[in-house]
Amino acid sequence: MVDTTSADYVELGEVSSPKLEKYQKVSIIPLVFLIFYEVSGGPFGVEDSVQAAGPLLALLGFLIVPFVWSVPEALITAELGTMFPENGGYVIWVSSALGPFWGFQQGWMKWLSGVIDNALYPVLFLDYMKSAIPALEGGFPRTIAVLVLTVSLTFLNYRGLTIVGQVAILLGVFSLLPFIFMGIVAIPKLEPSRWFVVDFGNMDWGLYLNTLFWNLNYWDSISTLAGEVETPSKTLPKALLYAVILVVFGYFFPLLVGTGAIPLDHGKWTDGYFSDIAKMLGGVWLRSWVQAASALSNMGMFVAEMSSDSFQLQGMAERGMLPEFFGTRSRYGTPIIGILFSASGVLLLSCLSFQEIVAAENFLYCFGMVMEFIAFVKLRMKYPAASRPYKIPISTTGSILMCIPPTLLIFVVLAFASYKIMAISILAVMIGLVLHPCLHYLEKKRWVRFSMNTDLPDVHYQ
Repeated sequence: MVDTTSADYVELGEVSSPKLEKYQKVSIIPLVFLIFYEVSGGPFGVEDSVQAAGPLLALLGFLIVPFVWSVPEALITAELGTMFPENGGYVIWVSSALGPFWGFQQGWMKWLSGVIDNALYPVLFLDYMKSAIPALEGGFPRTIAVLVLTVSLTFLNYRGLTIVGQVAILLGVFSLLPFIFMGIVAIPKLEPSRWFVVDFGNMDWGLYLNTLFWNLNYWDSISTLAGEVETPSKTLPKALLYAVILVVFGYFFPLLVGTGAIPLDHGKWTDGYFSDIAKMLGGVWLRSWVQAASALSNMGMFVAEMSSDSFQLQGMAERGMLPEFFGTRSRYGTPIIGILFSASGVLLLSCLSFQEIVAAENFLYCFGMVMEFIAFVKLRMKYPAASRPYKIPISTTGSILMCIPPTLLIFVVLAFASYKIMAISILAVMIGLVLHPCLHYLEKKRWVRFSMNTDLPDVHYQ
């Protein structure tokens, strides 16, 4: 690997590689919807929160947890994403604060959690479609459907990030509209008393917290696309703000409608239940719209996540942290090898169940977020005068205090993980610890070529 341990810190700002000028940059509206799909994609997948905790805690969870988790993560992403406006994203943040070894570990855990996350979307898609097409419930037809979906959406990623952004806008509008109509037709049936139902005796805290956490994280994923954004110092903070509002509304409003208009049946509140609610409120046509919206929303989440994962690998290669071939771009400006690696991981993991995928992904993601919080505070303390086009208007002490609530939430989520998920996740972390020296060995033997993109600015490494 390229030796970065002696790199000097220089002021960062709006830096653009001359090699990338021929590729069209992403503007604010597509960026908002890319973030929307990185994080949410709509209310598909939040149903388990009602089954686990009842309507009241489900509604409160999607109002309160964004302030504890989503807002701090989005603010940190805005500050560090504009401080380091390149495709490595959070990998570069951690490398700059803690050194390249820990930066690599951050990249490994975040990439793996992202691929695990992407394996969810074919599962969710088929869960919504199986009520209309029962053959998709399992067996060979389901396997073929997963393969066709993955290959088709991988090709869309290959065609370019600008196309992905434009598609995200169309899919986002189409996916949210049926819930607006559902809210309108539900007005005569709303009973506010249903919103206050809670049963602490039958709480499934693990399922509840994992559902909330999974649906409200990944705000930092957009940072791995910062090098593809038009004027990131201005565009990225605004896009994150608009996306937070869109995501919270996209969760809370459908839950408010569904729990208020339909008598509570805990057992039915699971993946795909919103389509049944749509049928009860508006008929078959509305159910079909919700199912179509779910299918298209999962496509949007898949292409957005794969864009983030693949550009992360490309950004790491440009910093000499991965072999040079990971930095190869297609004629559309997309990272070919990163896309193929991410798609392969999705296919390998798509056989897992929804809840298993969520739990495993959350566990790995938590490790990465702890390192991000440490990197954020350390960069504030050691380099207070560094260029930060967007800076959270709080002191260093305020930065530490801001990171405490989400860190506590991380430990709570980890505590509710099963022993199986803990074992698998710790094994994955250990693989990353071994992988880094193995890559060093490959480079030392000259079996694989590593290189640094000279168009990127120098950054400090500890």
